[in-house]
Amino acid sequence: MRAVRLEEHGDADVLDVADVDRPEPGPDELLVEVAAAGVNPVDTYFREGSYAPAELPFTPGVDVAGTVAEVSDDVEGFDEGDRVYGTGIGNATYQGGYAEYATVPDDRVVHLPDGVDATEAGAAGVAAVTSWRALIDHANLDPAEYCLVHGGSGGVGHAAVQIAASVHARVLTTAHPDYHDAVSDLGAETVLDYADENLADAVQEASNGGVDVILDHRLDDYLQFDADVAATGARVVGIGENSPDPGFSNDGPARSKDVSYHFMSMFNTPDLRVPLRGAAHLMETGALSIEVARTYDLEEADEAQRAVVEDSFLGKLVIEP
Repeated sequence: MRAVRLEEHGDADVLDVADVDRPEPGPDELLVEVAAAGVNPVDTYFREGSYAPAELPFTPGVDVAGTVAEVSDDVEGFDEGDRVYGTGIGNATYQGGYAEYATVPDDRVVHLPDGVDATEAGAAGVAAVTSWRALIDHANLDPAEYCLVHGGSGGVGHAAVQIAASVHARVLTTAHPDYHDAVSDLGAETVLDYADENLADAVQEASNGGVDVILDHRLDDYLQFDADVAATGARVVGIGENSPDPGFSNDGPARSKDVSYHFMSMFNTPDLRVPLRGAAHLMETGALSIEVARTYDLEEADEAQRAVVEDSFLGKLVIEP
């Protein structure tokens, strides 16, 4: 079979396509014929070596969707021919989804409803699970609460806007003006320009004085901002940053309003199947649509990984083997 491989860590040029043996599923694993694999920034971290895989050569790709080709003898609940999608592979333990076939542990994959497009599902894993964990599990987002999603046109951001809207929260988000109409159509009640010099005032005005839940993907840029626009008792969930040393310039607003902070990684999810099933239900019912900005073939994996960190687009990028 064909698979994207890296023999050494480095920039996107280290990615190549090789003919390799089709893997055999081990205990508690499925072999999936891959229809689509989402391209995520975290894939580039494994490639660079900042998140080091256990051994090289390595196939990246945290997300996967496709059809079950083979089932290990000890796996129950799956049969050959089942449509599935999942996430949490392509890391330090498991080879990834940028390949024609991938082995996937049965606790990182769920059935894909017939009405859900496989390419959309292949893009869904990291975005949907991260959003679900942040808003539902960590923030306990309630109906009618004001929820601010930073970067509502991004992969996680556009999924988070829809998941927040699905529980009837009042969603505010930021985005480049080019994407305002599209993000509004996804369920955002208020869409603001992230470059607006009066953004904090606009957020507070739109939320009647402060937001209850904030999903922050760039803590080094917005940690202080989050405290400033938070309502009393607000919950801030941090999922990432560009610089590893975010800090307050003034922690007074956070303390005076009893703001709580949750810092999370999708890879710590106790049972990935729970948010995966939730997201599958939302996709089946039309409450969640993963926007696919572009698709690539295996030979274009280097281009896809450059684009996911350098380009502006709405939604996700996907590799289709």
